[in-house]
Amino acid sequence: MFKRIKQMIIKEFIQVFRDRRMKAIIFGVPIIQTIVFGYAVTTDVSNIATAYYDLDKSYESRELARRLESSGYFTIRYAPESTGEIRELLDRGKVLCAIQINSGLKKDLKKGIPTEVQVIVDGTDSNTAIVAMNYVSRVLAKYAKEMGTQNIKVSPVKVDVRTRAWFNADLRSRNYNVPGVIAIMVMLICLLLTSMAVVREREIGTMEQLMVTPLRPIELMIGKTLPFAAIGFFDMVFVTLVAVFWFNIPIKGSFMFLSLCTAIYLLSVLGIGLFISTVSKTQQQALMATFLFFAPAVLLSGFIFPIENMPEIIQYGTYLIPLRYFLVILRGIFLKGVGIDILWPQMIALFILGIVVLTISSLRFKKRLG
Repeated sequence: MFKRIKQMIIKEFIQVFRDRRMKAIIFGVPIIQTIVFGYAVTTDVSNIATAYYDLDKSYESRELARRLESSGYFTIRYAPESTGEIRELLDRGKVLCAIQINSGLKKDLKKGIPTEVQVIVDGTDSNTAIVAMNYVSRVLAKYAKEMGTQNIKVSPVKVDVRTRAWFNADLRSRNYNVPGVIAIMVMLICLLLTSMAVVREREIGTMEQLMVTPLRPIELMIGKTLPFAAIGFFDMVFVTLVAVFWFNIPIKGSFMFLSLCTAIYLLSVLGIGLFISTVSKTQQQALMATFLFFAPAVLLSGFIFPIENMPEIIQYGTYLIPLRYFLVILRGIFLKGVGIDILWPQMIALFILGIVVLTISSLRFKKRLG
């Protein structure tokens, strides 16, 4: 069995690298996409998930929270009771912004003396972090001005806003974009190769020859997908090297953990490619079907547009896109340095989705062979 699969894998590698256009896709596209996305600009966002840590517990602090929400920029989802809870929320990606109101806000405002408001943002998405800090400063400046003019006995109140970006201290957009290119490139390359693998055999008339060999359907499927999984791993390592040595993006987490997550991610990607190959009759149909899936997957994954800003029914649909989970994993490993204790929900979701997709695709693959 293993000898037959080995010969099938060798055949696939020879067939792939014999095509000059395919070699250009495997080696050229990752470089181009990495450089393009590395210098891309992210878009503005709204409804920023916020944690509001209120130590003052006064009317003034509650009014400030109301002002933040009514601005349309912030959605206060959590009211943590300690700085440890704030760190936990930021680590898990549940909030983008955390605002800490120190005790004494009411007293300082009445006395007309400067008061401190601590703002912590998740710098993983640098553009959104910058926007969030600007929005907070704008709301606080307006609030301070109004408080100062309402109290005739004191001079206009000043609020001292101290901001700090975690995970991406320089707030560089490429630190957010480039790790995502790994997920996009692995998906694109594996989808293209896998979706056209079976169709190509049918078009050139070699599928019948393979069916009369001792190869069983499961062996043929493994022999068809394993080479593309290896190419997917190669692209992951290649783009990671470009990110680290070209763009100076630090990888704070474990590379071995990144490899494990990539393997789980490949289950669903290869399964989708295999499914496309079973529903397509020509390579042109397979290519069109691949991009028909790929383009919406990128748009709905959260790579370009925040999922929170999408209509609610669309947000539910994003749970079926493996790219959504892998993007969270990649940015958690690269920028936050977190591990399985934080990213296990995304890993489980990817694993379940991959097993389901691969099972359905395998059944269709065997049926087509039969």
